[in-house]
Amino acid sequence: MDRRRFLKNSALALAAGSTMSITGMAGTNNPSAVDGEYPSPRKGSGVAKDFKYNSDGKFKVLQLTDTHVIFGDPRSERAYENVGKMLDIERPDLVIHTGDVIFGAPAEEGARKVLGLISDRKIPFAVALGNHDSQFGLDRKSIYDVIRTIPYNINTPADKGISKASNDVITLSGESGVDRVLYLFDSGDMMGIEDAGYDNVHIDQIEWYDAHSREFKAANGGKPVNSLAFFHIPPAEFDYCLRLSDDKGWNFIGHMGEQIGCSRLNSGLFQAMKMNGDVQAIVCGHEHNNDFVMQYKGIMLIYGRFSGCDTVYNDLKPNGARVFEFSRGERGFTTWVRLNSGEVEHRIFLDPPMENNFKAHKEPKK
Repeated sequence: MDRRRFLKNSALALAAGSTMSITGMAGTNNPSAVDGEYPSPRKGSGVAKDFKYNSDGKFKVLQLTDTHVIFGDPRSERAYENVGKMLDIERPDLVIHTGDVIFGAPAEEGARKVLGLISDRKIPFAVALGNHDSQFGLDRKSIYDVIRTIPYNINTPADKGISKASNDVITLSGESGVDRVLYLFDSGDMMGIEDAGYDNVHIDQIEWYDAHSREFKAANGGKPVNSLAFFHIPPAEFDYCLRLSDDKGWNFIGHMGEQIGCSRLNSGLFQAMKMNGDVQAIVCGHEHNNDFVMQYKGIMLIYGRFSGCDTVYNDLKPNGARVFEFSRGERGFTTWVRLNSGEVEHRIFLDPPMENNFKAHKEPKK
C-alpha cells in the first residue's frame, strides 16, 4: 500500500507540470468505431462492435494491463517490446487494455505510441481506463477521445449519460445470435470521499449494465447471456475472497504478491451481476504483482498479467499478458498467462460455478 501512495504522489507531481492539450482532437469521429448497432434503453449507448467466431470456431482476446509508459522515457522500452511480442505470439482477434496505459506526460503521445503497436497490426482494440490515465494533463474524457482516434479502436463515445468515460459493450455472436458479452467499465481514479480510497463503478454505471443485461436476456429467450466484465480497479469482493480463503482453505491459481488495492466502499456491482446471473468472470488490472484466478460466490475473479515496464514497481517478472479463448457452443472459456519469455503459465478451462479448490476443472481442448 505504501507503493500505491508513492505512485499516486508521483503521478500528481508529474501532472502538475503538464499542460498538454488536444485542440481539434476531442470528439473526432473514428471511422473504425461501430456505434449504436444494438438498441439500448439508455440514449446514446450501444454495442461497440459485434464479433463473430473464426472459421475454426474460436475467438481470442488478449488482455494488456498497466503498461505505464512515459513517452520519451527509456524505461518504457520494456513495455513497448512486451506489447509487440504478445501481439505477435498470440495473434488475438481483439485486444482489451484494462488501464494505466500511461504514467507520464505527454499523455497523448504516450497513449498513441503504445496503443499504436496494436493499430499497426490492424487488430481491433478497446480500452477501459485506469486511475493513472487521467493524471497527466488530460482529463478522462480527453484522453479517452484521443484513444478513440487511433485506428482500429472500437470504443464508443463517452457521452452515454453515465459516470466517467470508458464504458462499453462488446458482443460475440454465433449462428443463433449473441452468445457472449464483454462489458467494459470505467472504474475511475480516487473516490473523493474521506477514507474511501480508490474509486469504483458507480450506481448509474450499474444501472447501465443492468439495462443491457436484461435486454440481452430477453433477446435470448429469457436465459442470461454468458458475459465477462473488464475494468481496472478490482471491486471489494477481490479482497473479501482472499480473506475468506485463509479461513476456508480455498486455492487460487497464479501469483498473489500484494494487497488488493480496491475501494473501501462496496458499489453493489458484484451483487447486480450475481442477481442477473450472466457474468462469469470479473477481470481487472491495477495490482502489478498479482495475476491470480479465484472464485467468489460462483463468479471468477481474475487479474491480468502485468504488461508494463520499469517506470513503476514490478516484482512479478517477466511481464506478459493474459489471454482468453472462447469456443463456439461452449459455455465456459479457457484462459492462460503468456510470459514475455514465450512460455505459458496457468492454462485452465473455467466453467463457473466451480469448486473453490479448482479440482473440478477439466483440461482445455487441444
